[in-house]
Amino acid sequence: MMFADITPDLKATMPELRGKLEANAPTAPLSWFRTGGPAQVLFTPVDTDDLAYFLQHLDRQIPVLVVGLGSNLLIRDGGWEGVVIRLGKGFSEVSVEAGLRVRAGAGAPDVKVARAAAEAGIAGLSFLRGIPGAIGGALRMNGGAYGGETMDVLVEAKGLTRAGEIVTFTNAQMGFTYRHSSVPDDVIFTEALFEGRPGNPDEILAEMNAITEARSSTQPVNTRTGGSTFKNPPGGKAWELVDAAGCRGLRIGDAQVSEMHCNFLINHGSASAADIEALGEEVRRRVREMSGIELEWEIKRVGRA
Repeated sequence: MMFADITPDLKATMPELRGKLEANAPTAPLSWFRTGGPAQVLFTPVDTDDLAYFLQHLDRQIPVLVVGLGSNLLIRDGGWEGVVIRLGKGFSEVSVEAGLRVRAGAGAPDVKVARAAAEAGIAGLSFLRGIPGAIGGALRMNGGAYGGETMDVLVEAKGLTRAGEIVTFTNAQMGFTYRHSSVPDDVIFTEALFEGRPGNPDEILAEMNAITEARSSTQPVNTRTGGSTFKNPPGGKAWELVDAAGCRGLRIGDAQVSEMHCNFLINHGSASAADIEALGEEVRRRVREMSGIELEWEIKRVGRA
């Protein structure tokens, strides 16, 4: 499917824009599932000022989707009608500051932040090594793994409103709960400040290595997957419910429930977004019939079917 090309109009109304605009850009390369339809417009801003300028001049009626590493994202086959904003190199800087603090752009990989903290002898951020995404996603979803959560270490987060205004949120203002932040959906996170505690670099790196080994031995890390598919229900584990419902290895076309860890869905090569979503819904149906529990999607599913 092809959308109307609105990039000439955008360029005309934004003469000082420095970032890249692409019409009907493929989105499959943007997500770990490597599937999905086109983006009507793909915008890659140079930096925060460029993004603010873009938002200030963008028609408020045009839908916006923000993508970092795309590790927890399924874009449907009909694509995204509107603008997809890709936070790239201009949002990936990580720096260590006084007071056992680390500042990171929203596009920085979580593992990069964990590594910077470890090398600086800052403990408490190692859990980020176990989250296969970028800082923006960790802020939006209170990302967590291996005993830690974003809410445990965040000092403040900065972002831009849909009008391009800079906003800052303290930890308390983020409204964190399990895999959720109550910050309005139209806020685009641009930066985060974290604070850890004193630690020994060698010990922290050893902890990170242990997390790496644990992930490699229990999760399908080298496949086209979207990470954890469903949120853990209160007092339970999603993978145990999926397994008990007989869904381990379940397959629709080239989409399959992982044999290694059945809270992961895998694209074996040619699965459509529809295949992957249908597989997830079938898993939810079987779990509901078996246990009465309604699993919630953790993967963000967006776009036209």
